[in-house]
Amino acid sequence: MARLYFDGNAELIRGKVVSMIGFGNQGSAQALNLRDGGFNVVVGNIEDEYAGRARDQGFTVYPIPEAVKRGDIIVMAIPDEVQPEVWARDIAPNLSPGKIVVFLSGYNVYYGFIKPPRDVDVVMVAPRMIGEGVRDNFVSGRGFPVLIGVANNYSGKAWDYALAYSKAIGAIGRPGGVAVESSFEEETITDLFSEHTWGGALLFLLAEGYNVLIENGVSPEAAMLELWASGELVAIAKAIVERGLFAQLRGHSTTSQYGHLTWGPKYVTDEVKRLMREAVRQIRDGTFAREWALERMLGYPVFNRLWDEVMRSRVWQDEDRLYRALGSVGNASAIK
Repeated sequence: MARLYFDGNAELIRGKVVSMIGFGNQGSAQALNLRDGGFNVVVGNIEDEYAGRARDQGFTVYPIPEAVKRGDIIVMAIPDEVQPEVWARDIAPNLSPGKIVVFLSGYNVYYGFIKPPRDVDVVMVAPRMIGEGVRDNFVSGRGFPVLIGVANNYSGKAWDYALAYSKAIGAIGRPGGVAVESSFEEETITDLFSEHTWGGALLFLLAEGYNVLIENGVSPEAAMLELWASGELVAIAKAIVERGLFAQLRGHSTTSQYGHLTWGPKYVTDEVKRLMREAVRQIRDGTFAREWALERMLGYPVFNRLWDEVMRSRVWQDEDRLYRALGSVGNASAIK
């Protein structure tokens, strides 16, 4: 079993300057949490809309090289796919011995796309939720789970710094918070595994379920509300978190329980098991990482084609109409 931590000493980093590199979903949430906790935060960003948002929130924004020079703690909050380029150009040349580099995922260090110098501490504090949840939990006084790891323990205090940063952003030291001792490798494998297996499968299984219901005379509105648009999925997910994966079934009717227990296993076929193991293999041996790096180099041709296919589907078009009718903004605006 992994070692669990429920608190840390944030005072270890109280007097240090935290340079948040990037002000997207995670960067903005963590920067706000840190500032609310009394920590000194600056933002490193290119001149784009995110820099403007940071200034609107009252943060001082520097070019990334300058932010790295000024910071004692460098937080890598920019997307995984651009990190290697930014690291080589703007970050590595401006690191000095003794700084602390915090990664929010294990991806680039695990795959070797980024090779930090030996004279800095390199830690990972990876929230198991999106930035909105990181911020909402902090504001409501609750903690949240993070995976922590150390790739380079230059000072001998890297694990303490990982816990200190976890405490500073509000992950631990609060109800519901926990830091799980992990590694850059483990975080990468588990994170990508979710995206490559049940996460993607759930979306396309629901979409296919919608198609089957429509084929059998169910209205688009009834089908979508039953499958996902009513918010029942959110309630089920919340019950899973609070009660457990199968224990939450006790909150369903006995008819529902019987349907889940008899039909659920039928979908876990030998082919599904094979695909899940193949997903892990391609994550571990770097096949996916190389594929994704090549996709970016080529200008995202497959990525854009797949999005075009989704947006041409009936479920996308019907969903957009329903959400607009319900007073939502519609799904088309969500990707702009």
